[in-house]
Amino acid sequence: MATGNLGCVVVAVDGSEESMNALRWALQNLSLRPAGGDPAAAGEAQGEPGTFVVLHVQSPLSIAAGLNPGSIPFGGPSHVQVPAFAAAIEAHQRRITEAIMDHALKICAEKNANVKTQVVVGDPKEMICDVTSNLHADLLVMGCRAYGPIKRMFLGSVSNFCINHVSCPVVVIKGTS
Repeated sequence: MATGNLGCVVVAVDGSEESMNALRWALQNLSLRPAGGDPAAAGEAQGEPGTFVVLHVQSPLSIAAGLNPGSIPFGGPSHVQVPAFAAAIEAHQRRITEAIMDHALKICAEKNANVKTQVVVGDPKEMICDVTSNLHADLLVMGCRAYGPIKRMFLGSVSNFCINHVSCPVVVIKGTS
């Protein structure tokens, strides 16, 4: 598909099969700038080859901490958070992120691609757009779950938001379910 002049391609992964299919698609169909390519295209150092950036966005801990098991029994204050609960959720999120990135890197290893990884914390819609902009990406690739209109109304569409808010082209690999 692409001509080989791409300096930075961001591929957003969230652990879903759709996002991993988007990563596979990018690795199979996109040609990055070879070493010694045109550095002016993406502001890269002379001779640096293009790179795939595998991006994962973790939900902020504050969202998960809102699931606090409740007030301390027997008259304790209801606004106090249990530190062990927050630490357990943080550790769980870290394990999930590691599993997602390990899976993505195994896919990348099969293609022997020049890959960097980045993990950020925040709202996926905003963070994908911010990272794509900060990296001066030439292309954003992402999967799209086949949500129906009701789910999409309540959950929103990350891919639709990104299409309308990033300054580079976006390729959305739609799910088949």
